[in-house]
Amino acid sequence: MRTQVFALCAAAIVAACSAAPTPTVPALAVATPPMSTPPDTTLHLATLANGCFWCTEAVFQQLQGVHKVVSGYTGGHVANPTYRAVCDGTTGHAECLQISYDPNVISFAELLEVFFNTHDPTTLNRQGNDVGTQYRSGIYYHTPEQKATSEAYIAQLNASKVFPAPIVTEVTAFGTFYPAEDYHQNYFLDNPNQGYCAFVIRPKVEKFKKQFAGKLRPEGQAVKGGQ
Repeated sequence: MRTQVFALCAAAIVAACSAAPTPTVPALAVATPPMSTPPDTTLHLATLANGCFWCTEAVFQQLQGVHKVVSGYTGGHVANPTYRAVCDGTTGHAECLQISYDPNVISFAELLEVFFNTHDPTTLNRQGNDVGTQYRSGIYYHTPEQKATSEAYIAQLNASKVFPAPIVTEVTAFGTFYPAEDYHQNYFLDNPNQGYCAFVIRPKVEKFKKQFAGKLRPEGQAVKGGQ
């Protein structure tokens, strides 16, 4: 099964992960809406779609305050989709990450800063040369506060013209998340010397580490996810 899926989708994955670099995105400048409940020790969820999850997973796993990152699919109309079906663009799902994080260590706004710095949010249903609704840019909010923060951030970035075109990231209520197949989880961490990881993902991760040096976990302590 793995060989069949790779044969069908390898070219699309390379194109999505090899997209042109985005401009440097500043932190959210407007006030973040207050939480509706006092801070506690409960982990929060963020569901973000920003292209190839092999690449994006490897980035968010490095952040302090992130406890788990699971690659998967959301926003579609078919239950329990397979990677083959999502890759065909017939299920309506986006490739995404389900991120469990401690809001006392890293805020949702800070996750969005990483999100907007690691993909192109101005191309509709596209990342790099790869075209399809499964590669759309999306924020699937779990709370009204996440919705307000996302909309405020997008408004700020559009007003300051950080990107050469308007942001087309969809901001919509979270529905259902389906974890991707096991072999997609922790792909870079488990296969660091594989050719694709070494030549495509590693340079992206190294660039991210330089840009967000103050927000990283200690070297070698990236968090793992999975089903």
